[in-house]
Amino acid sequence: MSPDDRGAVVSDILRNVRPLVLNSARVVEHMLRAAGITVGMRAVLEILFDDGPAPVPALADRLDLARQGIQRHVNDLLALGCVESRENPAHRRSVLIALTPAGTATFERIRAAELRDLDRLAPDCTADELITARKVLNALNRDIRRKAQP
Repeated sequence: MSPDDRGAVVSDILRNVRPLVLNSARVVEHMLRAAGITVGMRAVLEILFDDGPAPVPALADRLDLARQGIQRHVNDLLALGCVESRENPAHRRSVLIALTPAGTATFERIRAAELRDLDRLAPDCTADELITARKVLNALNRDIRRKAQP
């Protein structure tokens, strides 16, 4: 690949990522429908599962989304009993959002089903190729996120 082709290759990667993200969301949405969970709610559950309790602004920053949208997802998860609010020792007015045992069990079921399904995708790619793809996408995400910040 010549230096002149590099931008075209990155452009082609991004051109494939956009529909991949959209269609992935559609598949996840369909899978979650029976549980009454949306794609956005699932994203909040995942962060809380992986990283522990967090205030809504931190969840919004992590997902690169508006706080108001995240608050709606949190409200819906509160109504389902998947999360609870706790006192935040670091901030009197901003509560921590934490998974409940029911929320943990719900997310564990969701993730297990997803991993079983994802394991069957891209059978023509080796494990090393998938690891390289992850590295490339992580780097692109990092650099594009930096460019997007004011």
